[in-house]
Amino acid sequence: MRDGELKNWLRNELFERIPANIAIIDRDFRIVEANESFIREFGEGPDHLCFKVFKNREAPCQGCKAQLTFDDGKGRVTEEWRLNKDGRDSYYVVHLEPIKDEEGKVAYVIEMSSDVTESRRLQREYDLLFDRVPCYVVVLDREMTIVRNNELFRKTFGDSLGKRCFHIYKQQDHVCGDCPARRTFEDGGLHTTYQVGTDKHGRTVHYIVTTAPLSRGGDKPTHVIEMALDVTQTKILEERLKEAFDFQESLINSAMDGIIGADEEGKIMIFNPSAERLFKYGSREVIGLRALENFAPHEFVKALAEGNDEGFQIETRITDKEGTEIPARFTGTSLTSEGKYLGAAGFFQDLSEIKQLEREMLEAERLAAVGQTVAGLAHGIKNVLTGLEGGMYVVNSGMKKDDRELTRKGWEMLQNNIERITTYVKDFLNFARGRAPSVTVEDPSLIAREVYDLYKDVAAQSGVRLTADFQEGVAPANLDHEGIHTCLVNLVSNAIDACEMSDKKDCGVHMRTYEEGDWLYFEVRDDGCGMDYEVKKKVFTTFFSTKGSGKGTGLGLLVTRRITQEHGGRVNLSSAEGEGSTFRLEFKRSRLPELTGSGENKKA
Repeated sequence: MRDGELKNWLRNELFERIPANIAIIDRDFRIVEANESFIREFGEGPDHLCFKVFKNREAPCQGCKAQLTFDDGKGRVTEEWRLNKDGRDSYYVVHLEPIKDEEGKVAYVIEMSSDVTESRRLQREYDLLFDRVPCYVVVLDREMTIVRNNELFRKTFGDSLGKRCFHIYKQQDHVCGDCPARRTFEDGGLHTTYQVGTDKHGRTVHYIVTTAPLSRGGDKPTHVIEMALDVTQTKILEERLKEAFDFQESLINSAMDGIIGADEEGKIMIFNPSAERLFKYGSREVIGLRALENFAPHEFVKALAEGNDEGFQIETRITDKEGTEIPARFTGTSLTSEGKYLGAAGFFQDLSEIKQLEREMLEAERLAAVGQTVAGLAHGIKNVLTGLEGGMYVVNSGMKKDDRELTRKGWEMLQNNIERITTYVKDFLNFARGRAPSVTVEDPSLIAREVYDLYKDVAAQSGVRLTADFQEGVAPANLDHEGIHTCLVNLVSNAIDACEMSDKKDCGVHMRTYEEGDWLYFEVRDDGCGMDYEVKKKVFTTFFSTKGSGKGTGLGLLVTRRITQEHGGRVNLSSAEGEGSTFRLEFKRSRLPELTGSGENKKA
C-alpha cells in the first residue's frame, strides 16, 4: 500500500474500524459525525444533540467536559453514566480531544467512549469482597511488609500499611517461627496454621491463618495473600464448653445416685462410680456395650421403644453382678435435641437403707405401741374384771333369790365384759405380733364388696345406711387380701360408730373403690360426728380412741396405716366436727409390693 493509499484508508476507514464509540461534536453540542459503533450503542447519530442522546436531557449537562475542552483546548479523560439505546444506564470511559481550525480555534471536539460497566462491576465486587470479607486479609511482600489490608483487619489491628506483619500481629521484632507466609514465599504452596496475637487494644486474638501466593517473579512469588479467620469466640466457647463438661462430669461422678447414660443405639456411654458400687460392675466392663436393657427396668426400655417415657419413675428391684437383689427407685428419661433422639439416661437410688429404716421405724412404733397397750390393757382388764365381779355378784344374787330377771341381767353383764376383754386381747395380739404381707393379684372391688356384705346388716341394726359404689373395670393389683380387708373393716366399723355417736338422724356410710391414672383408691365416707383439729392430730397415735371407755383399743387406725404403708401407700383423712369424716387409702400402682403368692386374679 502506497503512502497516498494509506492516508486515504486512515481518513476513510480508521474512523469506522476503531473499536470505540466515536462522535464529533460542534460548539452547539450537536453531533456532526458518528461511527457505526456509536450509532449501534446509542441509536442516534448526526444532527442530534449529545446531551439528549447521552442523558435524555433538554439542556446541556452541568460541568460538561466537552465544554471545558472547547474552552481550554485540552484533551481529557472522564468516566460517566450514559443511557444506551435500550434505555439502560451504562458506565463509560470517555476520551475527549479538540479539533482546531486553521486559526487555531477549537471548532469541534471528538470523543471516544467505551462501555466498562461489566469491568467496573467486577472491580467493585472484587474491592467489596476484599474489603468486606469476614476475615482478616492482608497482602505481604517478601519483607513481610503489609502492602494492602481489608476493613476488618484495620478495625481490629489498626493502621498497618507499610509495617511488618509480625509487629502488628504480635508486637515482636522478628518473624514468627511457624510463619506460614514465609513458607509460602519459599515453596509457593498453600499453608495453614493456628496463631495467637494481640489486637490494637491489647486483647488476645485467636485466628487460623491460610497463606497463598499472589504473584510470581521468576520461580518464587513476589507477594503473598494472607487470610486469617478469627476464632476467638469459638475458642472462648470451647473453653466454656470444657468447663461445663468438667462441671457436669464432676456432678455425675460425685452423685450419690447411680447414673447410666446410653446413646441412640443403647450403648452405655456413662456409668458413674455410684453405678459401679450399686451394680458391682466396673465402668470399663460396660462402656461401649449395648447393655441398657441389662440395667434399666424392662418397663422403661419398653416405654423408650414406644416413645412414651416422659417423667418415668418406678420403684423396682435391681440385680447386681453377684446376683443380689437391691430395692431401688428408678427415674428415666430420653435425651433429645431439637426433636432428634440422642439416647437415654437412668438414675438409680439405692433404697436398701431407706427400706430398712422404714421397717425399723414401723417395728419401733409397733413395739412402743405394744408397751403402751400393755399398760392400757392392764387398766382396761382391771375395769373389765371389776365388771365381771359385778356380773357374778348379780348372777349369784339372782340364783339365791331364784330371781330369773336378776340372773338374766347379771348374765348380760358377764357377756358384755367377756366380749370387751376378748376385743382387748385380740386387738393387742394382732398389733403386737405383726405379719408379713402375702401379696397376690387381687380384684380391689372384690375385697371391698366382702367388707360391705359383712357390715350391711350390722349397719342396718345400728340404724346406719351403708351404701357402696365400686367402679367397674378397676384393674387387678398386687395386694395383701387379708391386710386390705382388715383396713376396710377398721374404717367401716369406725364410720358406723361415728354415725352412732352423732346427734344427727339418718346418718350413713358410703364405700368407694376407683382408680385414676396410676392410682388406686379405697374410700370410706361417713356423715357422723366428725373430728375436731385436736382429735385429728391424735387419731393415728397408739392407744387413742374416741369411742369411750370399753369400746375401742385405739389400735385399729394404727394397724390400718401400717398395712397401707407396707403396700407403698398412704392414708388420707379429711374431717370436720359435726359433719363427718372421709378416710381414703391411696396406692400408686408402680409402688405396690411384688408378688409373694401364685398371683391368680380374683374376680367379683
